[in-house]
Parts: sequence; C-alpha cells; structure tokens
Amino acid sequence: MRPIHFLGLRTRIYLLLAGLVAITLGGGGVTFWYTYRMERLLGSITGKDLALFHIADDLETSLIQQKGFVSYYFMDRDPRWLVELAEYRKDFKEILATARKEAAKEDLKLLDRIEAEFETYAANKDRVIELYDRGETEAGVTMHRQTREDFSKLISLTEQFKDRYQQKVWEKKEQSVAEAGRLRLAAASAVGVSLVLFTILASVLAFQVLDPIRRLALETGRGRNPGEPANEVATLSRRVKGLIEDRNLTLTELERSRERLLQSEKMALVGKLAAEVAHTIRNPLTSIKMRLFSLERTLDLSATQQEDLDVISQEMRHLDNIVKNFLEFARPPKLKMQACNISDIVDLSVQLLEKRFEHQGIRLERRRGVWLPQVYADPDAIKEVLVNLLLNACDAMKEGGSIAISEEEGIAERMGRVVLVRVSDTGPGIPMHLWEKVWEPFFSTKEDGTGLGLAIALRTVEEHGGRLELRPSEGRGATFVMTLPVHTEES
Repeated sequence: MRPIHFLGLRTRIYLLLAGLVAITLGGGGVTFWYTYRMERLLGSITGKDLALFHIADDLETSLIQQKGFVSYYFMDRDPRWLVELAEYRKDFKEILATARKEAAKEDLKLLDRIEAEFETYAANKDRVIELYDRGETEAGVTMHRQTREDFSKLISLTEQFKDRYQQKVWEKKEQSVAEAGRLRLAAASAVGVSLVLFTILASVLAFQVLDPIRRLALETGRGRNPGEPANEVATLSRRVKGLIEDRNLTLTELERSRERLLQSEKMALVGKLAAEVAHTIRNPLTSIKMRLFSLERTLDLSATQQEDLDVISQEMRHLDNIVKNFLEFARPPKLKMQACNISDIVDLSVQLLEKRFEHQGIRLERRRGVWLPQVYADPDAIKEVLVNLLLNACDAMKEGGSIAISEEEGIAERMGRVVLVRVSDTGPGIPMHLWEKVWEPFFSTKEDGTGLGLAIALRTVEEHGGRLELRPSEGRGATFVMTLPVHTEES
C-alpha cells in the first residue's frame, strides 16, 4: 500500500472532502440524539417551578397531618399528639417562609392569604381543644364546625398555589419539547446546506484550483522519470521551499544590517556626548582631587572626619574611572596589532586579579589543552577585555564562587580557524530578556556600574575581526565567549 503522500493532490482533496462530509453527517446525527436526550431530561428537570410545586405539596401534607394529630388527641387524650401538632405547625411556617423566598412576586399575596388563614385556623383549633378539655362540649362542637370550614378554605388556597406551579412546570416542559423540535429542524437544514456547500467547494477545487496546479506541476516537473509516482505538488514544493529559504536568509541579513546601523548611530551619538561630558568634568575633578590631597596632608582630622574624607576620595576615584571610561569609549586608542599568543594574555590577566580572587574567596579553574596558535591582536586591548569579563564575574559573586577559563581551537563560519576563550562563573546569571541589552552603552545591572565595560569590550573584539557572545551556561551563572581569528602570514 502506497503512503498517503504519494497520492495525487486531487485524490487527497477528495478524500478530505469525503471526511468532512462524514463529519458533518455524524455531527447532525449527534445533534438529533442530543435533542431527544435533552427532551427526556427537561421532562424531569424544571428548576425552581418544580421545587415550588413540591413546597406547595408539603404545605398541603402538613395541614392534613395537623388535622390528624388533633383527631388522635380527641380519641385517646394523649398529650404527645399536641407536641407533634406544635412541631408540624412550626414546620408549616418554615415551609411557608421558604416559599416566600422562591415564589414570584405575583404569588406573594396568595402566600399572605395562606399565612393569615393558617393563623386563624390554628387559633380556632387551639380554642376547640381548650373547650373540650374544660368539658364545654357543646361550644366545642360549634367551634369545631367552624374550624372544618377554615381547614377547607386553607386546603383550597394551598391547592391553588400548587396548581399555579404545576401549570408552570407543564408549560416549561412543552416549551422544551418545542425547542427540541426546532433544534432538530435547524440541524437538518444545516446538514442540507453543508452538502450543497461541499458540492460547490468540490467543483471550485476541481476546476479552479486542482487543474491549474496540475498543469503548473507538469510544466515545472518536466524531465522527471516516467516511473515516478504522480505527485502534482512535489516539484512546486521543492521550488517554493528554495524561494522561502532565500527569502528568510535575505530577511535575516536585512535585520542584522538594520541592527548594526542602529547600533552604529547610537554609538556615534553616545561617543560624541561622552567626549563632551568627559572633557567638561575632568578638569574640575582633577582640581578637587588635588585639594583633597592637600587637606588630608595639612589638617589634623578626627577619626570621623578622616572616614568622611576617605569616602569622598573613594567616590572621586569612582567618578574619575567613569570619566576615563567615557573618554575611552568616545576616543578609543589606536590598536597596536602584532602576532601574540592568547594563552600568554590570559595568564597575565589572571595574574593581575589573583589578589582579588583570594580576597573574595573565588576559586579559579583553568582548562587548557594544548598551547593555542597565535592571533594577530593588540595584547593590551585583549587583556582589558579579559580583565573586564573577570571583574564582572567577581562582582556577580559577592559571597564567593568559582570562575572557569577554558581555551580551545575551532572553526567558525566566515572566520576560518579561530581560538576561543570562555569565561564562566557560578553567579546568579543574566536573565534571557537582558541578553541583548547588556551590550548597549550605559546599560548596567550593577548599582555603581557605568554600563560601558561590555560595550567597549564588544567593540574592541569586533575591531580585531572577532566575536564576543553571551551564551547559555551549564547550571547557574553566565558564560562569555571571545572568538578571535588565528594569525596567518597574510594577516
């Protein structure tokens, strides 16, 4: 049996249409079945009206029981029947209160009449019992006849209340049956319309879609082997797939060019601003530092004053570092390119920060297989990049941790042979939504950061023809990868 994708497009479309028709007919059958089921269910479920019908029946039953208890009392004079009578009167009032909550407004007057008649009936009944108990039989008999009339009137009112909701229950049942009939009619109409629409759709597909596609497939598929299974869209699929790949590649390149252009414009604007600000601030800062140095040497300061002066000096050094970064960002020094070994630069960078690692309790792990080939770079500039990455890792691990530096050789697209240096830490890491922002000038996750370190590092590495990337880390922390092309004689 041949796989389904070897069937012709026409055959597949017709199979789909047949399936849709079957689904529609099945849906119609389910609808018919459902309406009959709902008809049976609605015949037994009518909601509030049915509940009120039962309440009315309970009122009538309670009255009959009360009458019976009085009769029993007259027969054997057992006071327990009067206790039962009191309980049923209480139940009657509770049932009546429930009916008031559930009944419609137009039925409240009827309930008021029932309540008033019940109070009268109960009072008269108590009077009859009292007369019989005192031996006033004649007066008791006369009063008893009156209570029979009260009872008949009360029963009539409860029957009237009961009939009202019995009528509503029947009306709703008839309404549900009518609704079910209309639903069946609508379902039948829908099935008929669906069949007509599917017939029209099949005609459109056959004459306006399938035939043109088949002719186009024959034209574009000339030269195929006659023994190949007929598949009208195979050739078109290959051609369209190629066009989509070319389009996606073009869009990707355009997006990258747009991002590079925006970044270049931003860098140019920020560089101009940084140069102006740095030149404006640096001279006053130098003068302030000299004055502070002079005051520290000439004044006899208390411990508190000396502490304040130390804080001011520290903040002044921080400001001077910010200005220095601004100037370096605005006017980067000219690179002094030479053939050098990246492993030597890594060793020098680590050596500069050994005391910092020991002070913070950071464990350093070196992963170096063979000695890496030479690169054509400015050793001081690359050292500054590595120092910046290591300092950022230290700042991210205030309570200690570990830093892993690995060196390896590889092949990169458009760069050929490259050396890679990975700097990984066990800090909290960088959230995924900030990965693009960390390279932007003046963006920093540190409270005292200038936001220029990574921007300068990225520009430096790109000026060397390499790449600086933030990549997912195994476990916690962040991993930065610096990639530089291997030095060749033509470099």
